[in-house]
Amino acid sequence: MSEQTLLSVSDNDALGKVEIAPEVIEVIAGIAAAEVKGLYAMRGNFASGVAERLGKKPHSKGVKVELTESGVTIDLCVILHFGVSIPLVAQEIQTNIRQTLINMTAIEIEEINIHVVGIQMEGKDSTDVEE
Repeated sequence: MSEQTLLSVSDNDALGKVEIAPEVIEVIAGIAAAEVKGLYAMRGNFASGVAERLGKKPHSKGVKVELTESGVTIDLCVILHFGVSIPLVAQEIQTNIRQTLINMTAIEIEEINIHVVGIQMEGKDSTDVEE
């Protein structure tokens, strides 16, 4: 991730600041996405794959958060189960992430973009991706 600043969420500075790192938003979004039925896995990068093999569970795998002038944008790369309705599952993922982030952080998200990068066929144990 590029050098991004913390996201300030406190309106009243009388008690002090409340700031949330983009990595925290990534973890929350990853966990919220994993709760949706129809999602097989999140697609991460090489570094998250190495960390996973070393025993660290990467909750932010496949999630990228960008802080822009206009707001917060989240991109997710997902692999879905074969036979599910892609638009419905994607919308469920977006809704669950948005609701979870509002409940936990009071942050309004500008965009949640779902990138379906594969379909998992039934009966395959490996992460063979059909593109």
